[in-house]
Amino acid sequence: MDYKMFKAINQLSGRCLLIDFLMILISNRIRYVFIFVLIYMWFRNNSNKIASRNAVISAGITLVMNLLIKLFYYKPRPFIKRRVGILIPSKMDSSFPSKHTLLMFAVSTSIFLYERFIGSILWVLSILTGFSRIWVGHHYPSDIIGSAFIGSITSILYDKTARCVNYISRQ
Repeated sequence: MDYKMFKAINQLSGRCLLIDFLMILISNRIRYVFIFVLIYMWFRNNSNKIASRNAVISAGITLVMNLLIKLFYYKPRPFIKRRVGILIPSKMDSSFPSKHTLLMFAVSTSIFLYERFIGSILWVLSILTGFSRIWVGHHYPSDIIGSAFIGSITSILYDKTARCVNYISRQ
């Protein structure tokens, strides 16, 4: 099922130069939009500064989780096992989790907990990032869904923990 979904999406790549360019752009450069939003929020007000800080810490936690998962679990990327359309070069490391998707969802979820509108826009961009990673031939849909889940849950748990510690420290 995972491969069938991957194939349904990935077989569309290479057919339209404009869409391929857009998917490569999203896959490789969307992180700069996220960085800009984090910087903007840092200087906006105290609540947004907290959201921005939490997003960076959650992203750091997901990077460590990514490293640990890849250390103990290996899932071959789609282009290693099969002949698929690949639009940009990739590492030969494990397909799961998708670092791009982990980071985007960690940041967008952290922002969403404080600023629903901006967080919703970032979530859409996160979904597009995950989709683009399938389009360019680097990840299976299950890699993207799992990474989105891990990134989001990490941010929620970190936010709840930080609020609890903050509440306790004020008592």
